[in-house]
Amino acid sequence: MSEAGDAYAVRLLGALADVPAAQWDALHDGANPFLAHAFLHGLEATGCLREDWGWTPHHLSVWRGEHLVAAMPAYLKQNSHGEFVFDHAWARAYEQHGLDYYPKWLAAVPYSPVTGPRLLAREPEHRRLLLQAMTQLCERQELSSAHVNFHREDEDAAFAAEGDGAWLQRVDVQYHWRNPADPHGLRWRDFDQFLAAFDHKHRKNIRQERAKVARAGVVFRTVEGAQASDADLATMYGFYRSTFDQYGNHAALTLDFLRHLARTMPRALVMFLAEYEGEPVAGALCLRGDDTLYGRYWGAHAQLPGLHFETCYYQGIEYCLREGLHAFEPGAQGEHKLARGFLPAEVRSRHWIAHPAFRDALRPWCREEAASIRRYAATLRAHSPFKAEAADAAADDDAPPDRPSSAA
Repeated sequence: MSEAGDAYAVRLLGALADVPAAQWDALHDGANPFLAHAFLHGLEATGCLREDWGWTPHHLSVWRGEHLVAAMPAYLKQNSHGEFVFDHAWARAYEQHGLDYYPKWLAAVPYSPVTGPRLLAREPEHRRLLLQAMTQLCERQELSSAHVNFHREDEDAAFAAEGDGAWLQRVDVQYHWRNPADPHGLRWRDFDQFLAAFDHKHRKNIRQERAKVARAGVVFRTVEGAQASDADLATMYGFYRSTFDQYGNHAALTLDFLRHLARTMPRALVMFLAEYEGEPVAGALCLRGDDTLYGRYWGAHAQLPGLHFETCYYQGIEYCLREGLHAFEPGAQGEHKLARGFLPAEVRSRHWIAHPAFRDALRPWCREEAASIRRYAATLRAHSPFKAEAADAAADDDAPPDRPSSAA
């Protein structure tokens, strides 16, 4: 492969350990913790990714000599579990026509519906090289498709440059909290200022929810990675496991992975632990980026009024206000988040389908799905809990907070 007279080598990596951490991390600005070599390598090294669960590391990298110029965290998938972009209907259609949909190739962060860079490169032409290499290798390896989930909006240009709608676009809605700047550049400084932006009904409801937890005698500890004891990590892991056990699903993360995060990414790991009558009863596991808090998992061993909302949402908002973070993304789905100050935000994915007839059939389907989702998001925004002026400010401030300061 060559570009403008420069020779490039494409390598598929079966493990993040095959690339130096410093070279990988030099390809992104570090604002998003999920792209860190330590995070992705940790998933592989601590037993969170297994072939029998459908995840096989198949990372794409582009090199000039021994210098890494572009990369993509990617996996061969034998199913669509843990992706949060649902293509089960596509797989059934393939099966009905006697074709194999799996394995497919997925560029994403496992188990994490978090928007961030996916085409890791400092130069736009190197992003295009990644996409060209991905489609060429897909055909060579006879894979059904390639998918890039939860990519950033500023990466759309690279997909569009491939032309002819080769990469189908899908969109979805999540619920994100933003601390928007007013015309004077000022933002909410505490929870009372945040609540003052709500209409009376929603402000009253939130105060009542928080009061129930306080009256029950629940107290909270905010534990960051550097201060987390092994007992804290084990407690949080127990809450995480209990949520998956409750729904009959396997818990992919391991306790060793939490220990790995606390050791290698101490500033990124944030936990909110609730205690009742001296015993831990609930916890929420988050990761912190440069400007954003990302809520990932929660669990509880007690059922107390308001405990879920306080642990998962209000403690995180207070942390953002205290720490000067401007955004909180608490995970996928959940219309109940709207009433608590999390407004609809569009998230995106791209899909390359090897079979021309299927690609042609899916193109109008994706357009119709996107139009339907955008109508739904508009309806949600019309039911904002904020006063009109605060809702307008939040809508104007809905650009991804981790946009790069330089091309990444």
